[in-house]
Amino acid sequence: MSETIFTKIINKTIPADILFEDDQVLAFKDISPQAPVHFLVIPKKPIATINDIQSDDDALIGYMYRVAANICADLGVAQQGFRTVMNCNPDGGQTVYHIHLHVLAGKPLGWPPYQERLKTE
Repeated sequence: MSETIFTKIINKTIPADILFEDDQVLAFKDISPQAPVHFLVIPKKPIATINDIQSDDDALIGYMYRVAANICADLGVAQQGFRTVMNCNPDGGQTVYHIHLHVLAGKPLGWPPYQERLKTE
């Protein structure tokens, strides 16, 4: 896999607003947030797409979600709720070929008709 912007963030050759880091993952604020809270959780192991995840990556992928939930709890948005999204390949909206979990929170993110129904109930 070729070097990506995420590899550069992992290697600290470009800056990021880091929320969490350990030997397996790195979480940092998205530079183009789509919600009041928007951060990414990335594995330090380079995996290009969801299609490239192997069975020995199962624990790592689960760990990414646990880190996301812990950060949401620390930020005070876990109980209201949050959305996690992992895009895959061009039609799925993936632009950086190093898997990354988007975590969005801080406003209602549900399906629009559902949100409208909630306002009237």
